[in-house]
Amino acid sequence: MKPVIALVGRPNVGKSTLFNRLTQTRDAIVADFAGLTRDRHYGNGRQGKREFIVIDTGGFEPDAGSGIFKEMAKQTRQAVAEADVVIFVVDAREGLSAQDHDIANELRRLGKPCVLVANKAEGMHDGTKLVEFYELGFGDVHGISAAHGQGIRDLVDLALEPLALPEPEEDEEDDPNKPIKLAVAGRPNVGKSTLINTWLGEERLVAFDLPGTTRDAISVPFERNGQRFELIDTAGLRRKGKVFEAIEKFSVVKTLQAIESANVVLLLLDATQGVTDQDAHIAGYILESGRAVVIAINKWDAVDSYQREQIQRQIETRLPFLKFASLHFISAIKRQGLGPVWQSIVQAHKSATRKMSTPVLTRLLLEAVQFQAPKRSGMFRPKMRYAHQGGMNPPIIIIHGNSLEHVTEAYKRFLEGRFRKEFDLVGTPLRIQLKTSANPYADKYD
Repeated sequence: MKPVIALVGRPNVGKSTLFNRLTQTRDAIVADFAGLTRDRHYGNGRQGKREFIVIDTGGFEPDAGSGIFKEMAKQTRQAVAEADVVIFVVDAREGLSAQDHDIANELRRLGKPCVLVANKAEGMHDGTKLVEFYELGFGDVHGISAAHGQGIRDLVDLALEPLALPEPEEDEEDDPNKPIKLAVAGRPNVGKSTLINTWLGEERLVAFDLPGTTRDAISVPFERNGQRFELIDTAGLRRKGKVFEAIEKFSVVKTLQAIESANVVLLLLDATQGVTDQDAHIAGYILESGRAVVIAINKWDAVDSYQREQIQRQIETRLPFLKFASLHFISAIKRQGLGPVWQSIVQAHKSATRKMSTPVLTRLLLEAVQFQAPKRSGMFRPKMRYAHQGGMNPPIIIIHGNSLEHVTEAYKRFLEGRFRKEFDLVGTPLRIQLKTSANPYADKYD
């Protein structure tokens, strides 16, 4: 499982800027005024071979009595509960504040490993201005500049060092007898646990008409038609004695980690609620993770013909990036439409792990270029020479040639369509990487 880092601090200390730096994206909205981030925001980070999940939080005010600031504090506490380590961000320019003391006391009470960083420390070479932060009681203060990227690499190493996570075993994916890991992902209360119970034919998972009944991701062994599976309920199993304990609706981190560890993800949507922003975010994460995916619309028996038409339109408009995925309409509680879902799951896994020979890929590439050559860019026209497979789950096709940096995204989609049709790749993302050969005469023109 990927380790989880939560960014915590008072408003406007640069948490979202640090989030963007760690994830190498601009997913978190950044502006120079306080209180911009209210909800938790999740992203993927990588340093070398180590990957991690980052949670950006709103400004933390532990003693907020009511209103939006109370909700922001609740979101931050949940982020800390989900995290393996907390990065406590303070402002090196403004100095220590009473609110920093309140946050420090709250973090000590929550008991998670914590790294204290002073952001906006660019130009503070002697570090004397950081001394006052030692009274927060978290040991060394690490000066960084999220905006300029200073000290970020050392910060990540420091945060991940105590976790001592084992390196993943790379040869497991080649084991033909290994069960297919199937994660069932979706918003709270769409019927994930009910669906798995229906498959198993027993009340193996606690299922209620109540969002957030389940909390942690668990796996359940299952066999169907001689094929072994590990079913992962991404919300997970809760102890029966604590079913009605008041908790956050569901753990986003557990869902993200379950998706990462799965071979195939069944994205479960609710026909009675349509396709929401949260559905689109989960779908985007599945695509980003490179997992094979099957889409199932649950509670299909509970909607009329007009609602069904609206849902199909929403899928076309809100999830266009999952056109390669099979779509099924089911009722988990009435056991309707479940057989074809299994067929699509097996087909998606076969597609994700399909081996593609270099001669066939190269022939398809040259035929595609002959049918429609890539557009010329200035004096150069991209020249594609050969292709080979660079990985599986998801399949990766590497194309070699000259001036390939000028190949457009539209042309890559054209090539993707040709490869998909030839190898019958259904239900899996396909990634195409372009590698331009070095020019042996480049140095002679310098």
